[in-house]
Amino acid sequence: MAGAASTLPPARRQGMDRFIDAIEWCAATFVGIVAANIFLAVVLRKFFSTSIPDSYDIGKMLLGTLIFWGIAATSYRGSHITVDLVWGWASPRWKRWIDIFATLVLLFVVTVQTWTLFDKVRLTFRDHVLTYDLNIPTWPFFAVAWLGDVSAVLLIAIRTWRLIFRPDELHDESDQKVAE
Repeated sequence: MAGAASTLPPARRQGMDRFIDAIEWCAATFVGIVAANIFLAVVLRKFFSTSIPDSYDIGKMLLGTLIFWGIAATSYRGSHITVDLVWGWASPRWKRWIDIFATLVLLFVVTVQTWTLFDKVRLTFRDHVLTYDLNIPTWPFFAVAWLGDVSAVLLIAIRTWRLIFRPDELHDESDQKVAE
């Protein structure tokens, strides 16, 4: 089944894959931004005895944003940390059922997390929470993190749908082997 052609029209399949790739590029971009912020802060502090105003606050919020976008990227690919004790001994049919169950649990947990993070965005907007030095509103950082969480829910839903109905369309080889 892994080598079988997809039943989705090529344009629709490419569009979904482009959406998935765009979310992964967003996660990668945040990795670069966080690394650049840390590098610049260290260089300025070490060699010029100065710092970027609000570097700590912005870095902290960017790291949180990176985590939520990273959840989106790793959840779709199935490349997050897993416990394979039972899965490794299971037959291919049971491996697929275990994957479906685990992905449904992940979908539920991340959906609840997304709901609660939206409340955090709403509260920081309502309370007009600002950074310490530059008085930058913090709610946009929380909103971008929330968008990463929304992306995670969408990608996990796509993964769940593909696990159930189109296992041949998954990108990672372990899932394709299970589909055979």
